[in-house]
Amino acid sequence: MPLTPLEHDRKYGELDEVMRAFLGQPADDTDEKPSAALTAYLRHTWHTRPWALAVAESQLREYARNPPGRLRVRLGEFYALPDVGIADAEILDWLTVLAGHIQRSVEEGRVPPPASPATHWEWHARFPELGQFLGGWFSQDMPDEFDGHDAAVDDYTATSDPALVARLVGEIRELLALGLDESEYAVGVAELGMEVDVPAPYTASGWLALVAARIG
Repeated sequence: MPLTPLEHDRKYGELDEVMRAFLGQPADDTDEKPSAALTAYLRHTWHTRPWALAVAESQLREYARNPPGRLRVRLGEFYALPDVGIADAEILDWLTVLAGHIQRSVEEGRVPPPASPATHWEWHARFPELGQFLGGWFSQDMPDEFDGHDAAVDDYTATSDPALVARLVGEIRELLALGLDESEYAVGVAELGMEVDVPAPYTASGWLALVAARIG
């Protein structure tokens, strides 16, 4: 029978998080240098859940040493690695390379310096509620569902738990504190799921500041 959610998380939960970090990113890690995707995972996890790094290292090595055999595959009791663009014959060695980088990061204190998000995964890991807000209320269907941006913001505020609204305000302020260029803010809101333009005459950062003031 397939893995239960608890079994999945116990055996593969953090391995799955590492794999998600490679969404849309090249898996070009070498023994000498981690990929941009793994660096983003390390940077965010060091900041938010440093204890999870040891779990990731252990789960990566265990999977590389003991990949699922035919019986586990037939029963569905295994974690199916996503396609990251690496040949099947090389995937287990690649997992070992990832584990080595995580191990050295922990044992030698190789912590990526603070930086703005560099990958799709890191944008959403760092700003989860902002991603929920932009992706859920400002998709390409927004003009058909609401009379305008303000109406969408008001609907989010009216239908969301106050704690989530407060979290959104905090995430917006954290994003604005990064001091990015306007082009980078435009990339950021797109990565986080916004599929419509911000209302004129605002820039992306100006509109986010307006939203934070409106609901904060």
